[in-house]
Amino acid sequence: MLGVRLEPEIEKRLERLAKKTGRTKSYYAKEAIRQYIEDREDSLLADEILSRNEPTFTLEEVRHELGLDN
Repeated sequence: MLGVRLEPEIEKRLERLAKKTGRTKSYYAKEAIRQYIEDREDSLLADEILSRNEPTFTLEEVRHELGLDN
């Protein structure tokens, strides 16, 4: 169980969103936390990989190598 205090304006926005969509405030809070955790984990993983000083490639280089740059 987790209790979170929100700024009044954020709380109002969350309430409006929940009412408009028929979802609960808890649903949106859980989704926001889940998404944040996924993004943060991805960021930490990227930092770890970059710290290895291995060769990196741009998206354009990868697309070219794979023959996808039409």
